Amino acid sequence: MRTLALLAAAISLAACSVGPRYSAPSAELPAQWAAAAPSGQALNPAWWRELGDAQLASLVERAASANLDAASAANRLAQSRALLRVAGAEQLPGVAAHGAYQRQRNSAEGLNDPSGYQGRAPFELWSASLDTSWEVDLWGRVRHSLDAAQAQLALTQAERDGVLLAVAAETASDYVQLRGVQAQQAVTEQNLAIARQSLALTRSRFDNGVTTHLDVANAAAQVATVEARLAPLQAQQARLGNALSFMLGQAPGSLAGELNTPKPVPQPRAEVPLGVPSELAHRRPDILRSEAALRRATAAVGMAEADFYPRLTLGASFGYQALEGSNLGDWGARDWAYGPSLYLPVFQGGRLTGTLALREQQQQAAAIDYRRTVLAAWHEVADALSDYAAEQRHAQALAEAVGQNQQALDAAGQRYREGAIDFLNVLNVQRALLDTQSAQVASATQAALARVRLYKALAGGWPAAS
Repeated sequence: MRTLALLAAAISLAACSVGPRYSAPSAELPAQWAAAAPSGQALNPAWWRELGDAQLASLVERAASANLDAASAANRLAQSRALLRVAGAEQLPGVAAHGAYQRQRNSAEGLNDPSGYQGRAPFELWSASLDTSWEVDLWGRVRHSLDAAQAQLALTQAERDGVLLAVAAETASDYVQLRGVQAQQAVTEQNLAIARQSLALTRSRFDNGVTTHLDVANAAAQVATVEARLAPLQAQQARLGNALSFMLGQAPGSLAGELNTPKPVPQPRAEVPLGVPSELAHRRPDILRSEAALRRATAAVGMAEADFYPRLTLGASFGYQALEGSNLGDWGARDWAYGPSLYLPVFQGGRLTGTLALREQQQQAAAIDYRRTVLAAWHEVADALSDYAAEQRHAQALAEAVGQNQQALDAAGQRYREGAIDFLNVLNVQRALLDTQSAQVASATQAALARVRLYKALAGGWPAAS
C-alpha cells in the first residue's frame, strides 16, 4: 500500500511543470501591400506556371525532385523525424529482457561462492530477467524535451521548404537569363545582317566612285564590332545551360538538346496575385524557421529549469537465476525487485545556474531574430514590388525607342542610297538601334527576373510538401 501511495503521489506531481510556456509570436506586418497590383488575390503555390512557359515549369518541377541540395534537405528532415521518435520514447517506460550463462570457478579464499563448492570445482550460472524503468516527469523536463524535438522538426521542415523555394527561384532565374541571352544573340545576328548589307552597299558605291575608302572602313568595322558580340553570348548560353543541368543534378551539357532551340523570354501577365501580408508569416520558410527556433529555445529554458529539481525514476525487475539450466524455470528460482530511485542535485558548482542563464539569453536572441526576419521579409517584398513596377515602365519606354530607331534607320538608309547623307550618319543610327534593341531584351529579361524575385519574396511553392 505504501508503494501504491508513493506511485499515486508521483503521478499527481507529474502534472507540475516549470519553465515558460510557449506562445506563438505575432508577426508585425501591414494590413495591405503598398502596391497597385491586386493584393487580395491568393498567390498561386505553383507560381512558376504564372510565367507562362511550359518548359520552365517542367524544369522547376524536375529540379524539385532531382536537385541534390533538395535531397540533402529532405534527408535532414528525415533525421529530425527520427530524433522526434527518440524524444517521444522518453515519455514511456523502458523495458528490457536479459539472459546470461556463465561457467566459472570461484576462489577458495574469496568472500563469496554462491555454488557452495568452496572453490573446489567449477559451476554454471543461468539467469533471465525482465527489467523496466520509467522517469516520472515531475517538473516537465521530458515534456520540454519533446517540445524541443517537435520544434526542431518544424525548423528542419522550414529549412527544407526554403531550399525548395531557392531551387525553384534559381532554376527559373537561370532559364530566364538563358532565354534573354538567346534573344540578345538573335538581335545581334539581325544587326549583323544589316551591317553586312550596309558594307556591301558601301563597297558597291566605292567601286562606282560615289563614296570614299573611309566609309568602307567604317562599314567593315561595324560588321566586326557586331560580330564580336556573338562569342561572349554563346559562352554565356553554355554556362547557363550547365547551371540548369546542375540544378537538375545532371552532367554539364545534358540539357543542350532541350535548351539550344531559342525561345522568347517568358513574359507573365502584368498583374501579380500577392495574397494578404499576414499570409507571409505562415508561408515564408525563413519566418517559420525563426518561429520554430524560438519555440525550441523556449523549451530549452524549461529543460534547464527542470534540472534544478529532483528526478524520480520507478524501476522493477523480475527474473530467474539457477545453477543448472533445468532449474531455470522453477518458481523457486525466481528473483524480483522494485522501487523508486531519487536523484537530487545538491552542488553543481554553478553549472545549472549558468546553463539556465545561457538558455534564457538564447531565447531572447531567438525572439530578436524572429522580429528581424519578419521585418526583412516585409522589406524584401516591398523592394521586389518596386523593382518590378520600375522595370515595366523601363520596358515601355524602350519599346518606343526601338520603334523610333527602326524608322530612323530605314530613313537613313534610303537617304544614303540617294547620296543625301554620308555613311557616318547611317552608322550612328545602326549603333543606336542595336543599343536600344539590346536594352529592350535586357529589360524584358530583368522584368521576368524581377517577377521571379517577387514570387520568391512572397514565398510560394510546395506549401503542403511533407
